[in-house]
Amino acid sequence: MKTRRFALGVLAIGLLAGVWFAKVAGAAEKPNIVFILTDDQAPWALGRSGHPHALTPHLDALFRQGVYLHNAFTTTPVCSPSRASLMTSRYGTELGITDWIHPRSEKELGLDPSTITWPEVLQQNGYTTGLVGKWHLGVPDKFRPTATGFDYFMGFREGGAATVDPVLEIDGLKKRFLGLTTDILTDHAMEFVRRNQSKPFLLCLHYRAPHTRWLPVSDADWTPFVDLKPSIPNPNFPKLDVRRVSRMTREYLASVHGVDRNVGRLMALLARLNLADDTIVIFTSDHGYNMGHNGIWHKGNGHWVLTTPPPATPNIPQGQRPNMYDNSLRVPTAVRWPGRFKAGARLSQTVTNLDWFPTILAMAGVANPVENEIHGRNFLPLLEGRPTEWDNDLYAQYSTHHQSHTHMRALRTPEWKLVRDFLNPERDELYDLKADPEEHRNLILSSSPRATEAIKELHKKILEHMTATNDPVLALLAEK
Repeated sequence: MKTRRFALGVLAIGLLAGVWFAKVAGAAEKPNIVFILTDDQAPWALGRSGHPHALTPHLDALFRQGVYLHNAFTTTPVCSPSRASLMTSRYGTELGITDWIHPRSEKELGLDPSTITWPEVLQQNGYTTGLVGKWHLGVPDKFRPTATGFDYFMGFREGGAATVDPVLEIDGLKKRFLGLTTDILTDHAMEFVRRNQSKPFLLCLHYRAPHTRWLPVSDADWTPFVDLKPSIPNPNFPKLDVRRVSRMTREYLASVHGVDRNVGRLMALLARLNLADDTIVIFTSDHGYNMGHNGIWHKGNGHWVLTTPPPATPNIPQGQRPNMYDNSLRVPTAVRWPGRFKAGARLSQTVTNLDWFPTILAMAGVANPVENEIHGRNFLPLLEGRPTEWDNDLYAQYSTHHQSHTHMRALRTPEWKLVRDFLNPERDELYDLKADPEEHRNLILSSSPRATEAIKELHKKILEHMTATNDPVLALLAEK
């Protein structure tokens, strides 16, 4: 009898051990995910992109070790709607977030916590989730990141924070931190990794840089640029303020260098903790940036950088240049997953921030609970180098309403881009991207058969997208 009891005990222990080992094995199969999102980083602001002055050795290494997504775009070239689309795989017009959220005039605006986000899905499937840095999807507590899929939040809910000695939120309380904001956010991101290294984790590290103000930065970040005489993308643009563009370029690249230095710190920690091979690292930005390109600086709500800007119009104040240029829409993007993705691969297909939702869930091996309710496409097969049919059209939207007032909708193919401003039709634009990739020549008034046919086809696609997303601008058009 004792022998039988002993045998049953051993069997029970074995079964329990088997269950435990199965759980451990299952946990080990879930890759950690580090999602690094910069703010206002241009597609050209990388050494890897060929920029003559960008000093980004750590980012260049990340892009070499992973897949470089050369044609990655955002669907709205400004902070809040871009971040909302990133989290939900839905357009800003569907979420009621069409421009950056102003903390004073739009106090009750934010991402509805009932909307499913991909961090929330990972959280429900065994991931410990953390967000360090910028949120900008609602300031009130009901919009706090911990209500939308994050176990941990440290950073700021507003659109910006000071470059140095910032006031940041931690453990639900606001506190002033001493030091450079980029360094402080990285410190806390690294601490999150240390605390959660024994289980699957998602870390979203949303930097404030290189958003203005760019200075101050550390001596290490400023020294390479202090005496730089930078190349200007189009110095002969009429009335371009070259001196101002040169100064801003120096400061901007120094801020980017600060991001690069801190990404290097985080990557070194993953290596020291033996997590590098088990962690997917994604690097991207909320939108692109212009620095003298086409006579402007900033993003989709751009500003002229001319000695004498064009006069104001009823909906566009003097000095403003709302736009959907590629430099505003394109984002520098790479995905590193050792052993799964080919190092140094280059992806030419068009992907957007809508696509992260299904792609990240696929990489984590997690079922998508809202597959039929989102617009993004799973591009994991592309990252793995598998032959895949892919539509390279990009639909983008941006309604500005803080300074200028516009309803811009755009359809981009590898050959053409049509931009319609449904509030200011005199601002419509057409670019032949094959012949004019810098978008210098607006062909909207061209009588050439090619241009006329492109306008017809792209306008039709814009209206199809607007209808499919129940765009509120359609109602305005019906009233006219």
